[in-house]
Amino acid sequence: MNAALATGTRLPTGQLRLRVGQRGGRGIATSQYHQGALRVIRPHYLDASGQVAYTIVNPGGGYLGGDVYDIDVQVQEGARLLLTTQSATKVYRTPGEPAVQHMHVQLSPGASLEYVPDQLIAYRGASYRQETVVELAADSSLVMCDVVTPGWSPDGEPFRYHEVRIRNEIHRDGRLLALDNLLIRPGDPDAPLSGMLFLEDYSHLGAMLVVDPRVDADLVRDIEDVLGSLDPDGQLGVSLLNRPGFALRALSRSTDTLNTMLHAAVDVLRARWFGQQPLKLRKG
Repeated sequence: MNAALATGTRLPTGQLRLRVGQRGGRGIATSQYHQGALRVIRPHYLDASGQVAYTIVNPGGGYLGGDVYDIDVQVQEGARLLLTTQSATKVYRTPGEPAVQHMHVQLSPGASLEYVPDQLIAYRGASYRQETVVELAADSSLVMCDVVTPGWSPDGEPFRYHEVRIRNEIHRDGRLLALDNLLIRPGDPDAPLSGMLFLEDYSHLGAMLVVDPRVDADLVRDIEDVLGSLDPDGQLGVSLLNRPGFALRALSRSTDTLNTMLHAAVDVLRARWFGQQPLKLRKG
């Protein structure tokens, strides 16, 4: 009998395991496994750099209350992975229990991960928790992006989801390097940082975390210069971490604008560090 059934423990709604290595100068999957409502479609290569790109697919079309998704990614020594999603992650009404996504990432020495998913859309009555733990080697490279946007509401009112939590825990060489905890509770009028107060009069939030030994103040200034003109009505902040890395937050009223901004920041890093062309994701 399945151990999870024997103990009464619910199986995850979807599980994904992906191990990426390098062969002949190109990234390849050395192991992959999926179960339930998660898949990856066949890999492709956006340019001649050898970086492999994988796309995560949720055949179920959206996250519901009580759903639990478990993603585990390992990038082996010297390999480079670009990970994205086929479409937006849609979180519908979640009565009783929130929808949850756990993600664990391990980057070996010299490994690189760019995680550039499509936006998270939280609809009326939705609660969502996303927890990501990353383990880095001293010379590995991490780029992670998130965009949060409210979904359509029947009464036309924005911010009708209950809660979105995004928690990123970054370790390097076994030591905690950064803890990034985002909590939005627009439905709680007593919360000091909720709804319109937390986002001022904006409706969409973009975030990026970068950890790489090549990050410095000059790079951060260059990114601020590139992004500053893309949304003159929005808000942008970029802060250096205590260790080589930075955190970016952007507020806007447009999903497309935030995706453009985050992709432009990724392009700066790709060009400077790897001599790559701008990011052009192929979804299908």
